[in-house]
Amino acid sequence: MAILEIKNVSKFFGGLAANSNVSFSMEEGMIMGLIGPNGAGKTTLFNCITGYYPPSKGEILFNGRRMNGLDPDKVCMLGMVRTWQKVRPLAKLSVVDNVMVGALARTSSLKVARELAMEQIKVVRMEHRADFIAGGLPIGERKKLEVARALATQPKLLLLDEVMGGLNPAESEEIIQLILDIKKRGLTQMVIEHDMKAIMRISDRIVVLTSGEKLTEGSPQEVVSNPEVISAYLGEAHA
Repeated sequence: MAILEIKNVSKFFGGLAANSNVSFSMEEGMIMGLIGPNGAGKTTLFNCITGYYPPSKGEILFNGRRMNGLDPDKVCMLGMVRTWQKVRPLAKLSVVDNVMVGALARTSSLKVARELAMEQIKVVRMEHRADFIAGGLPIGERKKLEVARALATQPKLLLLDEVMGGLNPAESEEIIQLILDIKKRGLTQMVIEHDMKAIMRISDRIVVLTSGEKLTEGSPQEVVSNPEVISAYLGEAHA
C-alpha cells in the first residue's frame, strides 16, 4: 500500500487555482522529488498535505487514512512533518533546545526529549554545536538544524521544502548526503528543490508541477529528457 496518496487535489485562493487536480502516490522508503518553475504550486501542495491549508477539492490519504481537514499538529502526530524554505530557529535557544521542541511532540519528559534531540543532532552531524546558540549559526547549519528538529518528531514521512536553497556547493553536498543517509534509515521523503543535478541524484521518482497542475511524473532520467519539462522548467532555469 502507498504511504501517501494525492487524489485530484486542488487548492483555490479566491478564483485562482494554486493546485489543480494533482494526483500521485508514494511508496514507503522512497524519495520523491517535486519540481517546477516558481509559482508552480509546490509549497502550496506541501501545505495541503501537512494540514496548513485544507484542500479545496480532492483527497489526501496517509497510510490509508484521509487527512483532509486535520490540523498540522494532528498531522505531525500521525507521522508527517515538513521543513520550511525560510528557516526560523528559536534564535536565543541552543541547538539542542531547538531540537527538543520537536521531540516534545512525542514525549512530555524533558530527559527523554533531550535524548531524542541528541540522537537527531548526531544524524545531521552537529553534535559539536549542541550547546551553541541557534541564532549564531550560518545558513547551512540552520538548514540542518531544521531537519533535525523535524526528525525529532519521529516522522514516517519527511517533507523538505528547498532545504538546499541559498547554500553554496559544499553545503548543498552535505545536505544531499544527509538526505541519502536518512533514506538508508528507511524514512520516506518528499523533496522540493530547484537544483536539477541535486534532485536527479537523490530522487527515485520526480513529479513536475507547472501552473498548479501535474505536468508529468517518472524516473529522474525520464523527467529530465521530457521535452515538456525542458520547455516549462529547464528552459526557465537556463534563460
